[in-house]
Amino acid sequence: MRKAAIKIDKQLAGWLTQDEGGYHFVYDKAYLVTSHPRPVSLTLPLQEAPTTSNVLFPFFDGLIPEGWLLDIAEKNWKLNPRDRMGILLACCKDCIGAVSVEEIKEDNE
Repeated sequence: MRKAAIKIDKQLAGWLTQDEGGYHFVYDKAYLVTSHPRPVSLTLPLQEAPTTSNVLFPFFDGLIPEGWLLDIAEKNWKLNPRDRMGILLACCKDCIGAVSVEEIKEDNE
């Protein structure tokens, strides 16, 4: 399983995971009770229940660079072009905009 902390303006907003069942996004409970929580995306509304998908959520897929920049990242970091979660974790730590993706390394890996 791979896991990432999803932050909005450097504040933890939720968790994105990938396992054999697909992709899962869940908001952090502490974030939901802040005074003005914002959804990560309109397609990922504020809710306690996790959202699941067989493919990487379009919002997160849209954060991944395209074209020549993606080619450079794949070549220099030896990324599999079919591994969208791997590319997201490698390339989207400091995105343009408010959202950032920070890989969480599990102790048992």
